[in-house]
Amino acid sequence: MSTNYKELTLNGLWKNNPALVQLLGLCPLLAVTASVVNALSLGIASMLVLIGSNFAVSVFRNFIPSAVRLPVYVMIIAALVTSIELAMQALTYELYLILGIFIPLIVTNCIIMGRAEAFAAKNPIKASLYDGFIMGLGFTVVLVLLGALREILGAGTLFADMDLLFGASAANMKIVIFEDYVGFLFAILPPGAFVGLGLLIALKNAVDITMKDRELRRQSAPQKSIIKTAQVDS
Repeated sequence: MSTNYKELTLNGLWKNNPALVQLLGLCPLLAVTASVVNALSLGIASMLVLIGSNFAVSVFRNFIPSAVRLPVYVMIIAALVTSIELAMQALTYELYLILGIFIPLIVTNCIIMGRAEAFAAKNPIKASLYDGFIMGLGFTVVLVLLGALREILGAGTLFADMDLLFGASAANMKIVIFEDYVGFLFAILPPGAFVGLGLLIALKNAVDITMKDRELRRQSAPQKSIIKTAQVDS
């Protein structure tokens, strides 16, 4: 059976986005998205785990007994998360301290277990790798958008502290949106995260409704033309 990569892309980024449609992984999404650097870091970590778990599950899917498949999936995911955690401790220790418990909590992210069970366990390696990447990318995009919104409203800046992730060369990436900004505390607190996510979901739904209306009008236009032509002929 051939894999429809276009459909996988649309599902991961828009139609079935894990954060905006499936509403999975909301705990880290709402907790650590007070800035872009936090959101991007967690998104990259989650994406790497998704890709790695999908790959491993796809490789061994024919050798794992169905009775123990879920515990095996958890062990695979836990091993990958531990590797990511140790790498962050070695390479980006300050950022690791900021993200804290939410790095090991990637193990409990329903997106990762869901893709392993629903897709990787039933599809070949190449398709599973792509599914892990695109679903992780869709999740990361929402994290970064929410982090950017909260950072702008909460601190008046954008891309602050990017050197924690990319090194000293990224220290100049910081953009000051509002000079002498006192900050909007609500935006960086958990309630602000809920409101921000709600706005993103509402925006997506509005775009979906607009696109659906345009498609309906496009489909009805030829029918109206045919009816008018039939009326003229009669």
